[in-house]
Amino acid sequence: MNFLSTIVTFDNLHEVRRLFHWGPIIALSVIAICSTMAILDSIIWYWPLDTTGGSINFLMLINWTVLILYNYFNAMFVGPGYIPLGWKPEHQQDTQYLQSCRVCQGYKSPRSHHCRKCNRCVMKMDHHCPWINNCCGHLNHAYFTSFLLLAPLGCSHAAVIFIMTMYTQLYERISFGWSTVKIDMSAVRQVQPLIPFSVPAFAATLFALGLALGTTIAVGMLFVIQMKVIIRNRTSIEAWIEEKAKDRIQHYQTGEEFIFPYDLGSRWLNFKQVFTWSGTPKGNGMEWPVHPKCHQHTLTIEQLKQKADKRMRSVLYQAVEDYNGACCPVNKGLQTFFRTPCTEEPRIPLSKGDPILATRGTKYVHSLVIIHLFQDINVADSGLRVRGWFPRRCVEKCHYDTAASDGTSDKKVN
Repeated sequence: MNFLSTIVTFDNLHEVRRLFHWGPIIALSVIAICSTMAILDSIIWYWPLDTTGGSINFLMLINWTVLILYNYFNAMFVGPGYIPLGWKPEHQQDTQYLQSCRVCQGYKSPRSHHCRKCNRCVMKMDHHCPWINNCCGHLNHAYFTSFLLLAPLGCSHAAVIFIMTMYTQLYERISFGWSTVKIDMSAVRQVQPLIPFSVPAFAATLFALGLALGTTIAVGMLFVIQMKVIIRNRTSIEAWIEEKAKDRIQHYQTGEEFIFPYDLGSRWLNFKQVFTWSGTPKGNGMEWPVHPKCHQHTLTIEQLKQKADKRMRSVLYQAVEDYNGACCPVNKGLQTFFRTPCTEEPRIPLSKGDPILATRGTKYVHSLVIIHLFQDINVADSGLRVRGWFPRRCVEKCHYDTAASDGTSDKKVN
């Protein structure tokens, strides 16, 4: 009893709830189906107790499953690491270079960002991954990337087992006209398998083969993306910040030279920042080794510049129709109903006459502009800063003079 209490405590028991989400449910279901079918088919195709090859094949299959689940659960439960609530830098003067977080009631350390799903500021946040129902960040980046590597390798092995099982079981039963296509199966068990390969078994194997091939392609592409991020020592968010920095410098012709501060100039050095023999990444998640021409707050200063520029470019809108925040609003037209954006962004309810300051917007265009996705909105009357979407027809752009005369520009949120 004491042993169990040291593992499951009231402090970490709430983390188990992460499993009850569509992402982990689907991911674990795919792993369970592919692993179970691969084990059963390996018994049918290559009985592990008859030959050395069969034993190695079976042990490798079990090894893939264990490693995949180990890295998956570590990525989910170890988590990315969070900035302490109410955090402040050691030196008070450094606060002028940092953004504050009203939710966490503190400052955001370099490379950290607030995740609306986790409701915390995340260390070196790359993205929030629905498949692990957690953020990918400082502490779990290596586990997450290892999972992205092992899953395609394990699924590729399983796919070979599925194909060979179907081939060996159907070759003698169905004539495909492949008289010249033969595979040497002398090392494989030639007696009747312990598990009969029936029509349901064939259907299940075919289904598992589709899952394995699809996972190999999809997760393999994600692994390539993450490795590009790691060897450049940039997160996905930081790559976007760097791109906007170059656009800002070019637009205003400031003559600045922006150097990304966290690229150490060597792919191997960047790689070792994430992957270590101990499994724990280097650093405390709040201070980082930087380029010789940069300092700890090079990127945070650039973020403040971009934020100020974003406020300058904000556009004032006014709600002309009420909207109750429904996911698929029926009363806003068929186009709006059927072309609702498939995102997890919240729906923003509106009341007629509400002033809205939009700092960014993305139009969903087909033949007509149907939806306007506001990603950073300041409701001028309340000073509330929210993100999400509402039907484009519910708002109307105001003239600049109207915004100036109302004095709403003074109410923009930093």
